[in-house]
Amino acid sequence: VQLAESGGGSVQAGGSLRLSCAASGYSYSANCMGWFRVAPGQERERVAAMYVGGGYTDYADFVKGRFTISLDKAKNTVYLQMNKLKPEDTAMYYCAAARGTCAPDDYNVWGQGTQVTVSS
Repeated sequence: VQLAESGGGSVQAGGSLRLSCAASGYSYSANCMGWFRVAPGQERERVAAMYVGGGYTDYADFVKGRFTISLDKAKNTVYLQMNKLKPEDTAMYYCAAARGTCAPDDYNVWGQGTQVTVSS
């Protein structure tokens, strides 16, 4: 399977962006999809995750109430709606897939990333 992110860009603080992650290839069946980010000089951190079959979503504390992860199965696409963006949300955002649980070490398929830049 291949994952391709899109939707990144530059926005002012308080603005919104919606990231998309399109999956292609059907030799891989993901159980969990997640969004991660890497800011300059910082380690990768998970932003949000969800079970493909439903029943579970999880968000990092720093995005709760602002970001929403969702899935359109018909389009094989996972979304990350980001509202009330802050300058500290500036990072490269990646989507990832896992066959197992949504545990951090389970993700083994990654997209190429999309840059989000939030100006104050």
